[in-house]
Amino acid sequence: MKKHQVHNLIILDESGSMNSIKKTIINGFNDLINSLKSIEKEFIEQEHFISLISFNSKKNNVIHFTEPAGKIITINKNNYNPESSTPLFDAMGFSILKLKHYLSDKNNYSVLVTILTDGEENASKEFSLIAIKRLIEELKSENWTFTYIGTEHDVDTTSLDLNINNSICFEKNDIGIKKMFEIETTSRIKYSLSIRNGKKINNDYY
Repeated sequence: MKKHQVHNLIILDESGSMNSIKKTIINGFNDLINSLKSIEKEFIEQEHFISLISFNSKKNNVIHFTEPAGKIITINKNNYNPESSTPLFDAMGFSILKLKHYLSDKNNYSVLVTILTDGEENASKEFSLIAIKRLIEELKSENWTFTYIGTEHDVDTTSLDLNINNSICFEKNDIGIKKMFEIETTSRIKYSLSIRNGKKINNDYY
């Protein structure tokens, strides 16, 4: 039987303000990788793939792209170095369209997109809020689920402005980040359970 593919796209802020929580973010992401490996073992009818793209005004850093969860190498201080400003819309457009293109000739898949940032858009040149909002609305009808995770700005309003139903606001400290990743893991288990039970994939898992 062909397994159902779950593509986990994580768009991670690598701007300068993330430097104060760099170590905790790295640890949290690596814990998330281990959780996805466990989810895949529990839900044997599913294959999980991870794409991790970090961003700042200097680059879109493709750390992983559509790699099997079981083969992912953890991130570290050498491939995640926060600096510069926050072109959030450009990073979202680049990352989402890259995965959309990859999946264009495939079927039997679903996508979980997670945006994680500690600040609002302040440097995009290629994509506007309206363009990203339209792209998200289009993909939500094609088994794509979006979650906006943020801190130190109005997370709920930003999420709604982007047409994203799910949002998590976390405190910018070790305890807050740990709690946020725990919520993330629980929600991904819930998502995989919905797939197993044949329920309609929706955009409300958090």
